[in-house]
Amino acid sequence: MRIVVIDYNGGNLASAAEAARKAAARFDLHAEVSISRDTTDILNADRLILPGQGAMADCARGLGTELRSLLETATENGTPFLGICVGMQLMCDYGVEYGRTEGLGWISGSIQKITEAQKEGLRLPHMGWNTLDFIPGQHLLTKGLTPGDHGYFVHSYALHDGSENDLVASSNYGARIPAIVARGNRCGTQFHVEKSQDVGLTIMGNFLKWEM
Repeated sequence: MRIVVIDYNGGNLASAAEAARKAAARFDLHAEVSISRDTTDILNADRLILPGQGAMADCARGLGTELRSLLETATENGTPFLGICVGMQLMCDYGVEYGRTEGLGWISGSIQKITEAQKEGLRLPHMGWNTLDFIPGQHLLTKGLTPGDHGYFVHSYALHDGSENDLVASSNYGARIPAIVARGNRCGTQFHVEKSQDVGLTIMGNFLKWEM
């Protein structure tokens, strides 16, 4: 299995790659993990992972037109894709942090500040462990997890006005926060799977075993 972590000159790439290696080992999967932006690597990958941290606008600039096009082509051809944190946010229609930023348009909704949390007197960024709420058995990504398991979040913006059909799991921080989304072979987590210990490795392993 060829796993490519997309190199867009952003952060957290090495941590995501290491999480993929650990998950592959845990699930006895033979995997070669690389960090790359090479056209051949991306188009021949069996799994694509796009980590992200910071602002959606910065990550979008790092992707640029070429990487966007490659991701579109590869995922349209059926390659499973996992977006992590801002990587998930980039899957949506657009975001508003530091001005409007166009997303990939793979899931509906926009990335907006979590103003509900501020109204409740909660601090931003939403940082730390929070529970995951989901219906067991509804999606392969949550296999082996129990509702109430925790993911590690670091964000001030979240998906708003998304489709319930895309929602796999949610959390709560002054309002319901989409925590895992999926449509077809494209999925994403708002929390950092690479920082979420056993829960994160379970989700990563489920992604690596995911067959459409």
